[in-house]
Amino acid sequence: MNAAQEKEALLWGMVGITLFAATLPMTRLAVGSAELPQLSPWFVTFGRAAVAGVLSIGYLLWQHSQGALNVPRRSEWPLLAVTAFGVIVGFPLFLALALRHVPSTHGAVVTALLPLSTAVLGALWYRQRPSGGFWACAVAGSGLVLGFMVWRAGGIYLGAANIYLLIAMTTGALGYIGGARLTPRLGAEQVICWVLVCSLPLTLPVAAWFAPADPSQIRAPAWMGFAYVALFSMWIGFFAWYRALALGAVRVSQIQLMQPFLSLLFAVPLAGERLDATTLVFALAVIATVYVGKKMPIASHPAPNTTPTDGKPA
Repeated sequence: MNAAQEKEALLWGMVGITLFAATLPMTRLAVGSAELPQLSPWFVTFGRAAVAGVLSIGYLLWQHSQGALNVPRRSEWPLLAVTAFGVIVGFPLFLALALRHVPSTHGAVVTALLPLSTAVLGALWYRQRPSGGFWACAVAGSGLVLGFMVWRAGGIYLGAANIYLLIAMTTGALGYIGGARLTPRLGAEQVICWVLVCSLPLTLPVAAWFAPADPSQIRAPAWMGFAYVALFSMWIGFFAWYRALALGAVRVSQIQLMQPFLSLLFAVPLAGERLDATTLVFALAVIATVYVGKKMPIASHPAPNTTPTDGKPA
């Protein structure tokens, strides 16, 4: 990856992460708390995918009219399924289930763990060999974010919520890399659109089943949170994120280290949280690890007996 590609990857990555950063507080608004529940986590998960899926039909039809539609090949359908499992069901569902019981600050721990999971899968799928220095920075940055979030939350929460967050982290990383693998041929926008459209036979009926019996009983902020995660978290954000991962999966994954702090910035006006000096110090420390880490060498090499012929990464 040359310097121009690296800059482009980091730019698209920042756009995607900024959009994703509001997912936690917006999801918290949508589902409410255990004491004051709003929309069902199941409705938020499948409803947001259904809304984005309907929008995706329009986008793919427009691409077809422009002669730019890329139809997935038979060999790519398993990757589409993996991506759907990760970003349509796994990550949003288990995140929403967890946020019913823990605050968004604690839920942000999952975004601190995503960079390592994404980097590991990215290195394996793209035959990349990150240096020891890269891994040291990734571990240090993740440790800083994890430690900060645990401190802010007042200690580790025990029970199902942490299990939900762990599952969300694992499936989210899998979905990110699966989508990035498809992006070079299908295009960043069409990857998420195809995943969403192909998931409609599942997302539409499940969303209808868990839809609120009386929508008027749901508070306006909950609907606002749902609208955001449907439009930006589930659709537009992936346009930028998959493009970034396709350009440089391992390096871009480190940008996720900044996502928890961006989430806190968004949570200030939404939840009335105070941004103190300690938060800023931790944020600067994490940004420093990202800066140092992206300077570390990363070697790429084709797998033995592999001859790419279809435009996909080796």
